[in-house]
Amino acid sequence: MRSFVRVTLSVLAFTVAALALPITLGAATLSASFENRYTQRTDGLAPRPAHRPHDPAKPTAVVVVGNEGAVVSDALAPYEVLAATGAFNVYTVAPEARPVTLTGGLDLIPDLGFADLDRLLSSAAPDVVVVPALPDLGEPTTRPVTEWLKRQSARGSLLMSVCNGSGVLATAGLLDGRKATAHWIRIGGFEDEFPAVDWVRGTRYVDDGNILTTAGILSGIDGALRLTERFAGTEAARKAAEAVGWTHYSPGSSPSMTQNGFEAADTVVGFNTAFRWDKPTLGVLLTNGIRELELAAVFDTYGQSLAVGTTAIGLDGAPIRSRHGLTFAPRGTPATAEFDRLIVPGADAAASHAADRYSGLSPVYLHTAPGFPFDAVLEDLVRTTDTATTRWTARTLEYRTDHLALDGEAWPWTVTLRPFGLAVLGLLAAFGIRALYRRRGPGPVSRTTR
Repeated sequence: MRSFVRVTLSVLAFTVAALALPITLGAATLSASFENRYTQRTDGLAPRPAHRPHDPAKPTAVVVVGNEGAVVSDALAPYEVLAATGAFNVYTVAPEARPVTLTGGLDLIPDLGFADLDRLLSSAAPDVVVVPALPDLGEPTTRPVTEWLKRQSARGSLLMSVCNGSGVLATAGLLDGRKATAHWIRIGGFEDEFPAVDWVRGTRYVDDGNILTTAGILSGIDGALRLTERFAGTEAARKAAEAVGWTHYSPGSSPSMTQNGFEAADTVVGFNTAFRWDKPTLGVLLTNGIRELELAAVFDTYGQSLAVGTTAIGLDGAPIRSRHGLTFAPRGTPATAEFDRLIVPGADAAASHAADRYSGLSPVYLHTAPGFPFDAVLEDLVRTTDTATTRWTARTLEYRTDHLALDGEAWPWTVTLRPFGLAVLGLLAAFGIRALYRRRGPGPVSRTTR
């Protein structure tokens, strides 16, 4: 019996030794991978957005972000679609008009705070409110947004959630008794958390009257086109889809979509988050006039991969204005920021060779050819990481890639071997400690006198 106990304890000890390093280092890297996506700036920068004329004859659409930020494509993709129509006054709003960090580290200065919007509209409600996924869903910090949403809904605003923005609406009680959808990763959890909602799978959006909800991330484009149909007609929506390069527009109805689910290859995200501790950092150059979708494509694609980090930089470090008037603030310049590759998004930046002055950094101009902005970024991702990571990213974005040749290294083998290498190191350390103990012996034995 004692022999069995000794063997069992030895097996347990060596198991702990094998798992200790992979779990400890993996947990630290995993935590950093998610925290870095929303790191708020602390330098006190608060530039005011440029004033834009307001046309009272047009409906007003606002994209609301929380004080802790939002998912970058959830916010910027619908914004560009609605702005491209020319049929709306379009603004970004937040509880306070101060910089907020979108996923990937892109700092947005909202156009208006809630009080500013009230003054602009003479206390009337906006016609449309777009609600992206918020990083602090369910936390007390979202209360200013959920309370504000309840007021706008009661005053007649049409609400559209994007991706897990439906969780924000559900938290506010605005989806009870309604049909709604969400990102495929979260919809099962929402079913348990919000049983009063009729959650629908396998559709890019659910139009339920004065509330419209969309599936994951880029489904927000389909939702924004549906809003455009309702306010400006099908032809305006078709032209907007063409303007932003979206070839999947389905007039009058939600495009068909196969419901995603987890696959065996999705384990790649675990290795990327836990054991890719040397992930490269990309310096993303912000330039005036860049399209909002060109920015979203870079910060969301690399960010959703969890294999690459991004940091926003500017030619002179000053805030820039996007194609449709949004204000973004970089966190440095190519000369001051630390990064491994210099990425230059935007067709205009490529045409003007905006980063040629930094030729020593080998700038990568992404958008040199026509097409939807996410295509070029996914193609760069597969070249610099692997196919499994890229396909996971596309599925997370809810983006179809049949037209892309996403061929690269099949799997991140080097990263995959790291936890096994750490386990071997732990075992070797355990064997060494045991051998040392045996060599030195158990030590002197004291004698007791009876």
